[in-house]
Amino acid sequence: MAAREAGGVVLGKSAEKLFSLSGLFAVYKPKGPTSAGVLNLLKEKLLAEAGVQTNGKKRNQVLKIGHGGTLDSAAAGVLVVGIGKGTKMLRTMLAGSKKYTAIGLLGKATDTLDATGKVTEEKPYDQITKGDLENVLQKFIGDIMQVPPLYSALKKDGERLSTLMKRGEAVEAKPARPVRVYSLSLQQFQPPLFTLDVECGGGFYVRSLVSDIGKELSTCATMQELTRTKQGPFTLEEHALYEDKWTIDEIARSLEHCTTLLPDEPSHKKLKTEHPGETAVSCEDK
Repeated sequence: MAAREAGGVVLGKSAEKLFSLSGLFAVYKPKGPTSAGVLNLLKEKLLAEAGVQTNGKKRNQVLKIGHGGTLDSAAAGVLVVGIGKGTKMLRTMLAGSKKYTAIGLLGKATDTLDATGKVTEEKPYDQITKGDLENVLQKFIGDIMQVPPLYSALKKDGERLSTLMKRGEAVEAKPARPVRVYSLSLQQFQPPLFTLDVECGGGFYVRSLVSDIGKELSTCATMQELTRTKQGPFTLEEHALYEDKWTIDEIARSLEHCTTLLPDEPSHKKLKTEHPGETAVSCEDK
């Protein structure tokens, strides 16, 4: 059988295996890098292991891979990755539910609504009890309206709002939009810090939730830490591959395991027999 080619390069066995992979799997995104940065590192590691020489944009021409559901740089947790035909399934990840653990800080507000921003307001919080906080949480469960943060990946005229803000350009707040919160509970209360577990639908901003909770309590609040513990059927504990497991064999095993998590449709049954892709795809929900 003739050796398979990708981008004009004859493939060895490792590369053939890499380019035959197709489906969805999950990786762990650490705090710090962007979601796109994590995806690029993953691509580089896989192509290096496969012995595929790349430079510049050629990398994107030989491996079809993308992520579904952007995590902010300051957030950590589950990032779902599509490879091969799996990139076409990423939009289902955007619409599905997600679970987060968030740590909020009472008494301070920032321009980004998280710990990376500049403090814009400080208010007392000593009067707030655990009961007060638990009562307020009930207002944010179900179908609610939420105003997205100004610092976000939402776009205006093709550019992210966060990019425009960093350049010092005036940005108008996006109108409130409908979002869904399936569950919301207080896990820990050690003023000024509080820890929440939240399960929500697509397009939801936990930063906005923490800020809105502060306002409801007649103070202010900002998000200190955020971890996504579940995205669709993929959980941090069971499915997310850490960087030391970003190998062709580990991902092949993960794809095999994760096939059982996805709807049993004909398009999913052929996921590991696809030919090499020619483009890279990246989907974002923010």
